[in-house]
Amino acid sequence: MAMAIRGSGQATGTALMLGSGLSNQVGAAVAALAFPVLGPVGVVAVRQWMAAGVLLAVGRPRFRTFTAAQWRPVLGLAVVFAAMNVSLYTAIDRIGLGLAVTLEFLGPLTVALAASRRRADLLCALAAAGAVAVLTRPQSSTDYLGIGLGLVAAVCWGCYILLNRTVGARLPGAQGSAAAAAVSGLVYLPVGAAVLWLRPPTVTALVCALAAGVLASAVPFLADLLALRRVPAHYFGVFMSVNPVLAALVGLVLLDQRPDWPSWLAIATIVTANATTVTLAARRARSVARGAEPLSVRRFRTSAVLGAPPGSKNRPER
Repeated sequence: MAMAIRGSGQATGTALMLGSGLSNQVGAAVAALAFPVLGPVGVVAVRQWMAAGVLLAVGRPRFRTFTAAQWRPVLGLAVVFAAMNVSLYTAIDRIGLGLAVTLEFLGPLTVALAASRRRADLLCALAAAGAVAVLTRPQSSTDYLGIGLGLVAAVCWGCYILLNRTVGARLPGAQGSAAAAAVSGLVYLPVGAAVLWLRPPTVTALVCALAAGVLASAVPFLADLLALRRVPAHYFGVFMSVNPVLAALVGLVLLDQRPDWPSWLAIATIVTANATTVTLAARRARSVARGAEPLSVRRFRTSAVLGAPPGSKNRPER
């Protein structure tokens, strides 16, 4: 019965993660529909305002109680929020959704590989580097600025992961993320106002930008929060690897963006490298944790898995 409940919980968690990934990429595709009217900066401004409203309602940060040590990583995270979204959306406008998201995904992959010196991780890094070389190979239509902006988004995502750890350690709940989103939204007030003044929005473009804020910010945040209550963190990390594939598929269906077959192969290689890295890291963490356990606990685990002989004191109860 307990196994059935756990299985049901993991299935629900998987569905939530799939919904989160699809929502995020559909949100980016919907945002791209507003680019001709608002431009990437205008769309990002509207998205930031929407994200700030949602996260403030969820996190309810107590700004007056923040110390200087808490404000520093929050302000850093706010800068990363602002730079990551505008670089990614400008890259999407120039090189397409699938390629931009794949390049951005190099950020968390680099963070995962940086702390390792193992041969398997080195092979994953080399495979990812080769895939990037394929994705950015010189062609007559290559947009080097778009590729560069995708790599800037990758750096920002890596910084986001490192800063988020610090913010999470210094502030409870979602207060840190909410505060960073609020500061980022304030930064975009004059920028967004200027863009909307110079490029008056149509109703359709404004609806698309607002929908992007909901689909790419609010829905993934809440879905990921619920998913992490049902699945292990390493499983969540592996499943995140599917995002570049979802982005390429959504770009194909909604935006008619068609990567060539070497690009599909490169995307698959980066996804595989990340999934392998996360899986190996999780196995090593479990191995270290078990190595730190008392001998009696390890014996119990072994007997529980292999089946203890009759009469054994370590035989698990049923």
